[in-house]
Amino acid sequence: MDIQNKRISDGEFAQLRQEVLAQWPTGRDVDLEEAVAYHKSLPQCQNFSKKLLAAKAAGKTLVQPRAGVPVVEEHIKLMQYLEEHGEADFLPSTIDSYTRQNRYEEAENGIQESIRLGRAMLNGFPAVNHGVANCRRVVESVNVPMQVRHGTPDARLLTEITYAGGFTSYEGGGISYNLPYCKNIPMERTIRDWQYVDRLTGLYEEMGVSINREPYGPLTGTLVPPCISHAAAIIEALLAAEQGVKNITVGYGQCGNLVQDIAAIRTLQELTDEYLQKYGYSDVQVTTVLHQWMGGFPADEAKAFGVISSGSLIAALSKATKVIVKTPHEAVGIPTMEANAEGLRCTKQVVNMLSDQIYRDVTLDEEMEIIRLETRCIVDKCFELGNGDIAVGVCRGVEAGALDVPFAPCRFNAGQMLPCRDNNGAVRILNPGNLPFTQELKDFHAAKIEARAQAEKRKASFQMVIDDVYAIGKGRLVGRPKY
Repeated sequence: MDIQNKRISDGEFAQLRQEVLAQWPTGRDVDLEEAVAYHKSLPQCQNFSKKLLAAKAAGKTLVQPRAGVPVVEEHIKLMQYLEEHGEADFLPSTIDSYTRQNRYEEAENGIQESIRLGRAMLNGFPAVNHGVANCRRVVESVNVPMQVRHGTPDARLLTEITYAGGFTSYEGGGISYNLPYCKNIPMERTIRDWQYVDRLTGLYEEMGVSINREPYGPLTGTLVPPCISHAAAIIEALLAAEQGVKNITVGYGQCGNLVQDIAAIRTLQELTDEYLQKYGYSDVQVTTVLHQWMGGFPADEAKAFGVISSGSLIAALSKATKVIVKTPHEAVGIPTMEANAEGLRCTKQVVNMLSDQIYRDVTLDEEMEIIRLETRCIVDKCFELGNGDIAVGVCRGVEAGALDVPFAPCRFNAGQMLPCRDNNGAVRILNPGNLPFTQELKDFHAAKIEARAQAEKRKASFQMVIDDVYAIGKGRLVGRPKY
């Protein structure tokens, strides 16, 4: 498949759009001009882009849960509960797994079974099956902006229906919704399909409706070095900007070391702005989101609140624009709406307490500079591999291991880079694989990990990685052998 980082022409997009809307009967209800008029009729308080930019200007960190159930009435009840009792600033509709794989007939069966049995038989909200009118019922039931959160490699029809349904933010991208989620889908295909998503977003923008786009920051969620998630987010931001997207939220998944996490959020904003400016997208507004810990959680609810609070602290001190909140039920499965609201209130309490504080540390500048150098190595190498075209370059970069996501299931991912923590709990790189780092950066990581190995009186090895993956669930950050 031939791809390039070039805006899809109007004629080509119109032809593609006919094919996309024909994928499921609810696509017939999408009318772009009518959808734009609907968006313009919504109150300003429900526009994601505007609320994010106001929070960024005020230096506030806003809170958002993950949540979604299959039956419309129950989903509305959940959203209203999280708005009222969770004090959520934004609300999601997390999409079910069948819809993510474009298996709409099975999603329809899941809806009917959920109604018949009186309990959720899908793990999210099947927006494509529910269609435009039901999406609007959800949007109109609350007073805060709503986002679509999913994990869909080919999200084109989902985008069409939820945009027409009034959602004003949309998560994902051709990298972040491929490598962590898929096994056999080539990068070229997901990049191309997500160019459609971004071009549709650009069309709404051109017609006077700003819709926020959010690359999925955590990727595989556990021990992902900041430079890897930063590079993916920056490249997805560049790809979106080329299609006309003007409001982008780049994300990062909490790793656990206070200094590194704060440095990561601050450099993510800085580096995304830097690359957008460098390549001519000076009119794109950028905000940031911190995802609370995405790895294993302790089963004990009190201990789980400790993990949630640590992420809340990092979000506040880093001045992230938004934080995606976990629940005290993470270790046991899908949370109750009461537990979801408790996680939100816990986060909001910590964020509000720290909102006026500015974090400074003697090691923060050093950590920020390391992240800058590493990220530029990866992004610039992708540009080089694509002969200046980042859409081509990121596909070649993934194949070559220049961008290598740890623990990714995708067979097109190199899977050679291996992370673990240093003696202070920061995520470092045990095996760089083919990451295009300078020798100085490789030596930096080797020295940090060796210092831990000496402190623990063992060799640096894969066992450290295993220990670190399970550490937080066992009450620690670093996987020490004595614990």
